[in-house]
Amino acid sequence: MMTESLCIAAISPLRQRLLDDMAVRRFSRETQRNYLRDVGRFATFLGRSPHTATVEDVRQFQIAQNAAGMPTPTMNAIVSALRFFFTQTLDRPDLARKLVRVAQPRNLPVVLSRDEVARLLNATVCLKHQAALSVAYGAGLRVAEVAALKISDIDSERMLLRVERGKGGRYRNAMLPADLLPLLREWWKAGRQQGVMHSGGWLFPGQDTMRPISTRQLHRVVVDAARAAAITRRVGPHT
Repeated sequence: MMTESLCIAAISPLRQRLLDDMAVRRFSRETQRNYLRDVGRFATFLGRSPHTATVEDVRQFQIAQNAAGMPTPTMNAIVSALRFFFTQTLDRPDLARKLVRVAQPRNLPVVLSRDEVARLLNATVCLKHQAALSVAYGAGLRVAEVAALKISDIDSERMLLRVERGKGGRYRNAMLPADLLPLLREWWKAGRQQGVMHSGGWLFPGQDTMRPISTRQLHRVVVDAARAAAITRRVGPHT
């Protein structure tokens, strides 16, 4: 117990340094949590502070992961965490160079036919859901981008949708298909009548109209609509 306590005390400053390095680069909390977990896996394997690691330690660690049947995505996620830790926190690029990413076979994505898409959209239970899924499909937006849309993001003159904080935290414009605008206007009128649409508010408000619809709810909408449309393949918002 005493040895374990001394080990934890010894690596605690190193853990804080890793936290500081991630905070400076504004990593998300989820990324920071994942990196800490994965560096911790390496430390547990070593049984000592990671700053004492050798090239052979890194090699044996990856051999042990592979032998244990670690899934490929998990192994590659650990590689990303350790590369950052070795290069930025320890300043040991020699260790980072020994990390090997595992090739991962890519399955062909599920692609719906036009008929299936039409059936899915028509199977939604309300106009808000139909409009939200139509925006995702017609403008090619990710589910989080659809949820974050505000009424002011619609530029009907230039037929654009302003997408804030898309992938990578960037701002961009997406094309607004001409046949989608009438549907959005219909939803705007219905939402105003229902008292859930407010000027400058969310385009697709949640149950609490001061907050946007959640990505989880949008995912459930897609799954329920696909089931109602008798689409037997596994369908999600990114299909």
